Amino acid sequence: MSIKIKKDRIEFTANGGTTYTLSETGDGFAFDGIIEGTNIFQNGFQGTISGYASGGDAPPSNSSNTIDKFPFASDTNASDVGDLSQKVSRAAGQSSSSFGYTSGGDLVAPGEGFRAFVDKFSFATNANATNIGNLTQTRAYGAGQSSSTNGYTSGGGTTPGAAQTTIDNFPFATDSASASVGSLTQGRYSASGQSSTTSGYTSGGYLAPGFSNTIDKFPFAANTNATDVGDLTRTSRNVSGQSSRTHGYISGGNNPVTYNTIEKFPFSADANATDVGDLTSARFGLAGQSSTSFGYVDGGASPIVNTIEKFPFSADTNATDVGDLTRATISAAGQQN
Repeated sequence: MSIKIKKDRIEFTANGGTTYTLSETGDGFAFDGIIEGTNIFQNGFQGTISGYASGGDAPPSNSSNTIDKFPFASDTNASDVGDLSQKVSRAAGQSSSSFGYTSGGDLVAPGEGFRAFVDKFSFATNANATNIGNLTQTRAYGAGQSSSTNGYTSGGGTTPGAAQTTIDNFPFATDSASASVGSLTQGRYSASGQSSTTSGYTSGGYLAPGFSNTIDKFPFAANTNATDVGDLTRTSRNVSGQSSRTHGYISGGNNPVTYNTIEKFPFSADANATDVGDLTSARFGLAGQSSTSFGYVDGGASPIVNTIEKFPFSADTNATDVGDLTRATISAAGQQN
């Protein structure tokens, strides 16, 4: 292909001799060919290849360091592709375009406690994770969000019953410690996280005491506090979060009644969530992942299962069972690429 830049246009001549022209119009630019691309304008959160579930409680050995991976292109079982640097449960999950992250969490084994570490693992190779830094607080049960440049961990508990408002972030470009960048409107843990192209959301959770139905929103462009922008249809904790390009989703959870509900709320307006479907069973402590077309939930309890389910973003309907994790687990972290 040859490219010629002229005064009023750019000409692209293909090897076959056909010339396509990019020219200015009154409203912008016009191109008389076809532009093809993959993941154009993707914010780095929705994936196109695989979902991951990292860590979690996997009886009878309690906390796990397993990283499971399953494909988005076909409905099939997950495979074990690596290990976290430590066994951990109740961590938050984040995703860049190249790496998956787990932050915080705790260990169930006697004598072990809450963690502050941030692990990352490569999407390009099936390999173990490495520890790259720490949160500003040692805490578990946080919610995870991801912008195109940073991972976020919001809320969580520093000890059982001590709910926090802290919003931390860490850069994807370098391996470094997290910084505190704002606060939620309520101190809570066991909430779910969602991500639009411009904002992070924290929805539901446990207030210690009491349960929350609050949807908080904080901007990625500035370090500032979250605002209350809506409510879930019910108060709930131990929920999982998913994100399409246009909506945030919350699935499962308990208060203490266990739910199978899938809810969604819009990113374009500050509004309440609506009930749009059901999981195949009522569960809490599920991991959540997002492709560009589907939301995924896996694992969870009542009782503890290894099920992977998906529901479409294009229609408000129930989830379907599409595969299994390598082990039954609760409170794993979810990532996607």
